[in-house]
Amino acid sequence: MCHADVVLELADRLLARLHAGRELVVATVVGVDGSAPRTLGTSMAWDGERVIGSIAGGCVEGAVLDVADRVLDDGVTRVIEFGVPDDGAAGELALEAGLSCGGALTLHLALLRPADAALAALERASAGGSSRIRLTEAGFAVDECDSLFVDERVPLARLIIVGAMEFSVALSAAAQPLGYAVTVCDPRAVFMTPERFPGAELVVQWPTEFMRGTELDERSVVCLLSHDDRFDAETLLLALRSPARYVGAMGSRRTDARRRARLAELGARSEELTRLHSPIGLDLGASTPEETAVSILAEVLQERAAASARPLADLDGAIHARPARPARPAR
Repeated sequence: MCHADVVLELADRLLARLHAGRELVVATVVGVDGSAPRTLGTSMAWDGERVIGSIAGGCVEGAVLDVADRVLDDGVTRVIEFGVPDDGAAGELALEAGLSCGGALTLHLALLRPADAALAALERASAGGSSRIRLTEAGFAVDECDSLFVDERVPLARLIIVGAMEFSVALSAAAQPLGYAVTVCDPRAVFMTPERFPGAELVVQWPTEFMRGTELDERSVVCLLSHDDRFDAETLLLALRSPARYVGAMGSRRTDARRRARLAELGARSEELTRLHSPIGLDLGASTPEETAVSILAEVLQERAAASARPLADLDGAIHARPARPARPAR
């Protein structure tokens, strides 16, 4: 499983405490039923003094810490459940514990010590590499066999931005906290500085050359924000013929029509043109670079989750329910 705030996602903060010689209890959501406030795999940790992470955005944390204190005392792994009936006395008691969302959570709480074998998995995750850790009835393990839950982390998904402009600066800054490894490509070195794009990989190269030589997978995102007829269409075609999950391009409807005509001239098939998100982003009324970055990333998340992008107030059922993902067009 790979989710925000899972055990391995907390690796940096856990390692800081473990390297200081502290033992930690890590609580991880290993079961979700109904409208729970966080997703499967969400974790938090407790060393008797300090909390790392959050399980339910304020729900149930106090009760979880009470159990975590017992795990710190005796080292015994525990699996506990928090459920909220719709009504009645049991429901009132559950609401007092803090889980007011009407769902149920199953949590695994286990002790993590500075000398444990799981430390190596945390070190790999902290360094950005692939890593895997198992949650068992006895705690944590890294060998291969059946487990209660497996937390696996792979390198960050890539988000490629073509064109170094103010919209690109805002998109780079907004995408990194969402867990994307951002690369900005532009042939103009004067606009490509670490001061403008902190934390991003900067590639001063003709975009078509870069796209031919870079590796993209089915989690990758490509956002073309440039307006340069010399390479825009060719760059988009390379992206559309890659495994990238999302390909978008900024521009007016007139610019979009011109690009699509050029893509057709270059041999783009109808299913490839259907994959292109252009004009890029959702209709949020965005105008500033920062607002536009939110609009773009909202569409990226919507595409990734195959969600409706409708207001949650207009929908029925569990908030985190997701429809089956439609098949990808053949390439």
